[in-house]
This record gives sequence, structure tokens and C-alpha cells, in this order.
Amino acid sequence: MAKHYKLDRVREMADNDEDFVMALAAAFIEEVPEDAERLRKAVPEKDFYETYQAAHKMKPTIELFDLGVYDELIEVQDWGKYEQEDKNIETQLEKVLIAVENATNEIKADFGL
Repeated sequence: MAKHYKLDRVREMADNDEDFVMALAAAFIEEVPEDAERLRKAVPEKDFYETYQAAHKMKPTIELFDLGVYDELIEVQDWGKYEQEDKNIETQLEKVLIAVENATNEIKADFGL
């Protein structure tokens, strides 16, 4: 249980209300993989605006569930925000995408979603 994410901040935010923890887990499953898919498409297409929007939207949830890739996500976001065409962020993007996939699968299993 919970190898690819942590619930410490989630439980603190939810004040240990398990229904709220479940709701946050469900929100993660509903939104984060969708935004990760937006990044998967936007970065190779050099769609800076879409990259920035998707990464920015993911930040609070990635931090809340402590996926361990917050710094990489910031780099991806900044690449889009500042249109850093000369910078290669494939490694950072891949780390984020793998972390999201692993956490999503684990949260689904752990919460029965």
C-alpha cells in the first residue's frame, strides 16, 4: 500500500476524515491522468501553452499526494511558461508520467476505484 504516493498531507488536509480522503483519491484518479495525457501530447508538439496549463493544474495534487516528482513537474511547467524551446525536458516529463501512472494504479487498487 502507498509505495508511489503518500497520504500524510492528504490526511492532514482532510483532518483524518476518511470520506474526504476517499473523495480526494477519486479526484486524483479523475483529473491527474487526464492532465498527464495532455502533457504527453503537448510537449512533443511544442505546445507551450497547453504544457504550461496542464502542468500548472497538476501541481497542487502532485504535491498533496507527494509523488516525488514535484521539481520535475515545475521544470515541465516552466518550459511551457517561458517557451524554452532550446531546453530538453523529455527526462523530466517521463519521470512525471511514470510517477502519475504508478500512483494512479496504486490509488485505484488501494481505494477500490
